[in-house]
Amino acid sequence: MLEEINFEFATFAGGCFWCMVKPFDEQPGILEVISGYTGGTKENPTYEEVCSETTGHYEAVQITFDPQVFPYEKLLELYWRQIDPTDEGGQFYDRGQSYQTAIFYHNDNQKQLAERSKQKLQENGPFQKPIATKILPASTFYAAEDYHQHYYKKNPARYGAYRKGSGREAFIKTHWSEKND
Repeated sequence: MLEEINFEFATFAGGCFWCMVKPFDEQPGILEVISGYTGGTKENPTYEEVCSETTGHYEAVQITFDPQVFPYEKLLELYWRQIDPTDEGGQFYDRGQSYQTAIFYHNDNQKQLAERSKQKLQENGPFQKPIATKILPASTFYAAEDYHQHYYKKNPARYGAYRKGSGREAFIKTHWSEKND
């Protein structure tokens, strides 16, 4: 008898979506990771429109996952380790609302787990400044253009240079190195 698998969605904004795919893509129980836009007002926005800061969208990833294999709590832990959760103005050298951090919850359980996770990070994490990451209800998610999907696989040299040049790589190593080993 086949076991029924119930997949869920998780949606995270963590600055440039190129850098948010690989950490989740490589985990067991993750069916799909899509780069895209959410939280804004324009239907089917383009990358250029989102970057213009006129649509209200965040660059984000939407993750389809099996909570029996990779629970939402583990997704949250992995998410926090990819960002600077204290930066209100964006992430690393990407500035503006479209690059701010946010957790978009899909149900009440995700909302409670996200709030608990944020509180735990504020109380026990490596940061002195307040956690600025917002916790917002999920809204329509629009997939980004094809050239943005799995950018780390399509353009590994440019992806690596961006991660390093933006300051993300050094930040993660400084703040999470003991947890990334």
